[in-house]
Amino acid sequence: MKTRNIMIVGVGGQGTLIASRILGGIATTAGYDVKVSEVHGMAQRGGSVVTFVRYGDEVAEPIVEPGCADVLIAFERLEAKRYAHYLKPDGVLILNDVRIDPMPVVIGAAEYPEGIVEEIEKNHTVYKADATAIAMELGNPRCFNVVILGMAARHMDYAVEDWYRVIERTVKPKTIEINKKAFDAGYALA
Repeated sequence: MKTRNIMIVGVGGQGTLIASRILGGIATTAGYDVKVSEVHGMAQRGGSVVTFVRYGDEVAEPIVEPGCADVLIAFERLEAKRYAHYLKPDGVLILNDVRIDPMPVVIGAAEYPEGIVEEIEKNHTVYKADATAIAMELGNPRCFNVVILGMAARHMDYAVEDWYRVIERTVKPKTIEINKKAFDAGYALA
């Protein structure tokens, strides 16, 4: 198999790291060589966080170069804009369509850009949902990241049961059932 390149981007505290572990786990379960790399921005909640998940028959390095990502999973609009240049021309964006104001916007030193999604849609296929609202309806807003993974799963060749097994091994035991429900909700959207 040709190497697949996936990026997950968000802000601190959104669960990008657990999402990358689930993605890495599903590819490992399928027998692929997997490399996962985490790049943290600010060391506190709210800073940009990027994870790279690369898998295939043989993967030499963990970093995805600009213009090489098959899938960009973004947990927030501005983070999608910030990293959209990593997508291949035929790359796909899976987006949690929410706005989280960064500190310069909060303090009034900058304005949050308008038309982010529309700009990305000019060059790439975008699948979007307010996964945060869906997770809140399920009773746990923190599992929105698994809602987004459910959406992304529609674009991968793994059985739902395999995703469940990886979720069971990766998340805290008390959150297994809510995370499966979150995955199912996202899978149904795509």
